[in-house]
Amino acid sequence: MSTPNWANQTIWTGDNLDVMRGMNSESVDLIYLDPPFNSNKDYAAPIGSEAAGAAFKDTWTLDDVDLAWHGQVAEQHPGLYAVIDAAGYAHGKPMKAYLTMMSVRLLEMERLLKPTGSIYLHCDPTAGHYIKLLMDTVLGGDQFRNDIVWQRTSAHSSARRFGPNYDTLFFYSKTDDYTWREPTVEHDQQYVQEFYRHSDEHGQFTLSDLTAAGTRSGTSGLPWRDVDPTSIGRHWAIPQGNVDPDLKGRTSQEKLDILERRGRLFWPDDGQTPRYKRYLHEVEGRQRLQAVWTDIRPIGSRAKERVGYPTQKPLKLLQRIITASSNPGDVVMDPFCGCATACIAAEQLGRQWIGIDISAKAADLVKLRMQKELGLFYNGVVRTDTPQRTDIGAVPPYNTKSNKQILFGQQEGRCMGCETAFPFRNLTIDHIVPRSRAGSDHIDNLQLLCNFCNSTKGTGTQAELIAKLHQQGILPAV
Repeated sequence: MSTPNWANQTIWTGDNLDVMRGMNSESVDLIYLDPPFNSNKDYAAPIGSEAAGAAFKDTWTLDDVDLAWHGQVAEQHPGLYAVIDAAGYAHGKPMKAYLTMMSVRLLEMERLLKPTGSIYLHCDPTAGHYIKLLMDTVLGGDQFRNDIVWQRTSAHSSARRFGPNYDTLFFYSKTDDYTWREPTVEHDQQYVQEFYRHSDEHGQFTLSDLTAAGTRSGTSGLPWRDVDPTSIGRHWAIPQGNVDPDLKGRTSQEKLDILERRGRLFWPDDGQTPRYKRYLHEVEGRQRLQAVWTDIRPIGSRAKERVGYPTQKPLKLLQRIITASSNPGDVVMDPFCGCATACIAAEQLGRQWIGIDISAKAADLVKLRMQKELGLFYNGVVRTDTPQRTDIGAVPPYNTKSNKQILFGQQEGRCMGCETAFPFRNLTIDHIVPRSRAGSDHIDNLQLLCNFCNSTKGTGTQAELIAKLHQQGILPAV
């Protein structure tokens, strides 16, 4: 694990891929992301709302995709590319473009997670099945923990099908040694009515067994009040501990006598084996949280936390995720932070946090919500640059003859732009990801271009170069 190369409470505005490339590896404890869903819609906050000016498009074509990364995924991650390619056959180029965008970012997120870290990806059924395959490939299918169903509304009008009233969250861990703080929720009234249907002067109770399977030779196998557990292949198994410490160190028959005097035994009408009264107040009225969440309502039109952002999620949803999968002081990251709900929840729960969003409005919203909802003035950092990694050590000068020789052999003498073969002397070293976008001098970020392609690329990205070459007819149309 490495030290973060950024400050707590940092909001970046810009392309999250560029920002994540410049972040140190294994420096984040928990990632939550609510990315575009490939919904084929464009979103904008209503005029007059606090989020007015925030907008993003959720329509995709291959022209939107970094085509150089598309090729690199195919070369370096064939399993990942196979998923993307299959989706393209099934759903066309927009889905292929969308999944390519997501895959290159998931690769960076996997690198950023600590070994004890987890990631929750929020999506809907539009592309969710393919997103899960991407995550299986990037993080490993054995690191899949849950798909969580969040019922975001009680009803949804939809013709000729069941109403799609839920979102899905895919929960993965980096390794098997991940942070987990068992979440619990209050018992709902239906559960209480079904399982705690008995009552007496001490309150509602359910019935528990006083015996367990198997016979024993000690006092737990002996009769009590004409009840012989051994005759039915069982033995006495009596609750104690925090229920009644006075039971410790006594024989099974002595324990049963005490429980009988204290009114903790329930005798069935047939007068056979008694049961133990377990009161609702003794289990604190809570139960383990399951994978279907129906108790978190969407944000109401008059909710204090509502800012008008088109895909705003409830604070309670993020509080639950952060509480379950991080510890106080851990680093939480949201690379599609929008109106900064994850950042606000992390601050409430005593976590460090960073957020990234393409819209400059995200920085305004985090300042607004910190003051409005938490009563705090934002003392963090707003950045538009890209961080520079400090975890890869010193890198020798990139423009060396040895680097050029290695690249010439790897590329078989061909320019990585126009794909034409050239003599050694006519190729120059270029950064695939420009230094201005957190590209390093490491050989993995270097390539050879001919003089024409290098001049055409300038300080732009490899994607921009490829797009220009397609437009000029030097490369065939996609």
